[in-house]
Amino acid sequence: WRRYYMRTLQVIYLEGKQRLQKAGNESPAFDAICLFEHVFHMNRQDLMLHGNTKQATLEQETEFFSLIEQRAKKRPLQYILGEWPFLDFHLKMGEGVLIAREDTTVLVETAAKLIQTKQATILDLCAGTGAVGLGIASLLSTAHVTCVEKYAPAFAYLQQNIALCKEQGIENVVALQGDILSEAFASAFQDIDTIVSNPPYIETAVLPTLQEEVQKEPTTALDGGEDGLLFYRAIADIWIPKIKTGGIVAVEIGEGQETAVARLFADAGVEQIQFEKDSGNIIRVVAGIKK
Repeated sequence: WRRYYMRTLQVIYLEGKQRLQKAGNESPAFDAICLFEHVFHMNRQDLMLHGNTKQATLEQETEFFSLIEQRAKKRPLQYILGEWPFLDFHLKMGEGVLIAREDTTVLVETAAKLIQTKQATILDLCAGTGAVGLGIASLLSTAHVTCVEKYAPAFAYLQQNIALCKEQGIENVVALQGDILSEAFASAFQDIDTIVSNPPYIETAVLPTLQEEVQKEPTTALDGGEDGLLFYRAIADIWIPKIKTGGIVAVEIGEGQETAVARLFADAGVEQIQFEKDSGNIIRVVAGIKK
């Protein structure tokens, strides 16, 4: 029998950060404090004030280092925590759904600015967590949003997030399971005010070269086909014809795809095409008005 000597929170945090540094983590301090907050329910300021006086229980220490070990093995931080902030709300996420990233706020804000119709009908295609549709609904309280997602694991998170956001006052959002590449599925829709999408847009051949942790996200949410444009072609061919005259289409794109996507949309009858950049000065959104 050996007595367990409790260690201070500061010692525990620093050891966690060092383990991540040793594993080659790109942001060990940030990731360690996120995991620390999750286990100990204390933020960075609390740690600074009380870290040298408060001690961790064996159970807390064990849980914290278990999470640190997962992160060291490249499991995405958002999956470990089980949720992540997006705009002014939180989204549940885990294996099987694309992680909602800050870049996507550009799509949400662009679409919200362009939409003039008070009770707009909005389709969020390839919805995943629902970040785009829920984000627009949070900014436009009278809009009616349908989030379309094909894959069961992602659809389960979408349903959870719609229910969670409803509790926070984000209304008028529904989930619909379906394949946006299917013309038969699309045939049920007509006279849509706005279509938004953050579809898979990475070229198939590039997938094996992505960061190890990005490769832990579902391939179905990343793979945009041979040239990365598979879903934009479907949006142009199948979905833009469903938009009312004067309606909006807005999509997130990968770096360097703006010219090809703009051409597809223009050929489908979209005008006043505009590009919006993200915080890294990369064109991230293509949007326009249906003729």
